[in-house]
Amino acid sequence: MNFDLIVIGSGPGGYVAAIRASQLGMKVAVVERESLGGICLNWGCIPTKALLKSAQVFEYIQHAEDYGIKVEKAEADFEGMIKRSRGVADGMSKGINFLFRKNKITVLNGTGKLARGKSVEVTDAEGKKTSYTANNIIVATGGRAKELPNIPIDGKKIIEYRKAMSLPKQPKKMVVVGAGAIGVEFAYFYHSIGTEVTVVEFMEQGLVPREDPDISKELGRTYKKKGIKVLGNTAVETVNTKGRGCKVTVKNRKTGKVEEIACDVVLSAAGVAPNTENIGLETLGVKTDRGLISVDEYYQTNVPGIYAIGDVIPGPALAHVASAEGITCVEKMAGHSPEPIDYNNIPGCTYCVPEVASVGYTEQAAKEAGYEIKVGKFPFSASGKAKAAGAAGGFVKVIFDAKYGEWLGAHMIGYNVTELVAEVVAARKLETTGHEIIKSIHPHPTMSEAIMEATAAAYDEVIHL
Repeated sequence: MNFDLIVIGSGPGGYVAAIRASQLGMKVAVVERESLGGICLNWGCIPTKALLKSAQVFEYIQHAEDYGIKVEKAEADFEGMIKRSRGVADGMSKGINFLFRKNKITVLNGTGKLARGKSVEVTDAEGKKTSYTANNIIVATGGRAKELPNIPIDGKKIIEYRKAMSLPKQPKKMVVVGAGAIGVEFAYFYHSIGTEVTVVEFMEQGLVPREDPDISKELGRTYKKKGIKVLGNTAVETVNTKGRGCKVTVKNRKTGKVEEIACDVVLSAAGVAPNTENIGLETLGVKTDRGLISVDEYYQTNVPGIYAIGDVIPGPALAHVASAEGITCVEKMAGHSPEPIDYNNIPGCTYCVPEVASVGYTEQAAKEAGYEIKVGKFPFSASGKAKAAGAAGGFVKVIFDAKYGEWLGAHMIGYNVTELVAEVVAARKLETTGHEIIKSIHPHPTMSEAIMEATAAAYDEVIHL
């Protein structure tokens, strides 16, 4: 069977590319070995947000009296939370199946592998191999949890994010290795429902080390207040899994202090590794660099007709990035002239409580890039909506070029800030200046006012501080 396009992988990069290609008149097939939607819909973005919402609701109930409501003692139903999360994921996967039928996309169930002659060999669950040809092929095989050499994942005592979403029993004590988005989200979830959590981060900055230092410090203070132990600038030396639980030996990289932490389970959240092994890249001579597929600005590899998007190429391993890459890739493939993606205007969101969202330069990065900058910060403690919501913690920080007013970056921590950051992304795309933001009337009372107020603070025009 011949297609115009075969996409290997149905995650947020693959399924979006397939649908857009079908809209553009291509005959499309998608190869998927598990459930449609890939890791994001089935084991990543969506089910983790369902778990986090359950934890947040449980926290609300525990603090109901703060809102003038009396509630009898509530208990966290771990199995019920897991069941709800899986149900949400299953529903989303079925939604992708509907979209594929609507767009007349063929699903090839099995494991895909590149072969010569612009073909893909698909091996089904019974081991049967079938070859399909296409004018173009997109590799969108995604990523998996990165395994550290001294912390081998066994799926029982040392687990990764997939297992963390489907444990049969809630652990009493957990050590989370890695304080990026995955690490801090699971740390919040498990701590909120009663697990004693310790987070170990190799980088000196501590929590969310890739964010602006002001964000990291604020989240660190909040987690400490919640009772989550955070060990920054600390390396995991060994994990002893003999016996009933685990003994994690860690060493502070600055002081040299060594300590041992006892726990039931260790969650390895040290990043993402690309799924580029055993998919035929070597057969076709597709160039890679440190496991990542090399592509141009339209995701073409060095081999004509072979493309790659998402976690298998250099760049941020984020679902919305993979989707944007997929659309750009197929539009160029179809003869359109899409604008290449601006990777300096990619929003990043972390869905712990408080939430974290950012886009563009950090303050330090803007200085290092040679900009003379204006920085404004507005705390949610001065926001009427935040106070009314019982969520007065956190702030919005904005960074502008002092000469031209270009919006260089924004960094937020607080209630629902992941819903606010899109304003900054759109404004930066439209080359909106600081003064234009100040003069754009924001509705009151809303959390979004903090963006306007922070911008006004950068230009010494803030009203409510």
